[in-house]
Amino acid sequence: MSDPVYDIRQIMAIMPHRYPFMLVDRVLELEVGRRIRALKNVTIDEPFFRGHFPGMPVMPGVIILEAMGQTGGLLVLASQQPAENELLYFTGMDRVRFRRPVVPGDQLILDVHFLNLRTRAAKIAATATVEGQLAAEAELMATFGEKP
Repeated sequence: MSDPVYDIRQIMAIMPHRYPFMLVDRVLELEVGRRIRALKNVTIDEPFFRGHFPGMPVMPGVIILEAMGQTGGLLVLASQQPAENELLYFTGMDRVRFRRPVVPGDQLILDVHFLNLRTRAAKIAATATVEGQLAAEAELMATFGEKP
């Protein structure tokens, strides 16, 4: 793989998320206003594996969706700048499907592209793959709103 577009330090400068909920390790490709490809290294020390499931760790589907959403958030924020008092909020999901389990040691490749981009909102299509196999897919929506 080539040099990342964003490493973890650059991602943390853009996104408000922090451990244990930062779910994007590296941005591999970025076409502002079009698409993004990112990487999540899935490790056994992820906090959710203690309870999902003991002795048989499987990454929860909602966590995979959050990783896709964070990747989409990076694409939106690279394409549009929010006002200083705004955050990008996840607002919905459609056509969610889980196709294979994701387990410790996997590298989750997150591919996202815009379906619709407006001034205040975005709709994206996202996939998560492991070694070229589809693990999950979804359409996600987000909008800018005031910080609490």
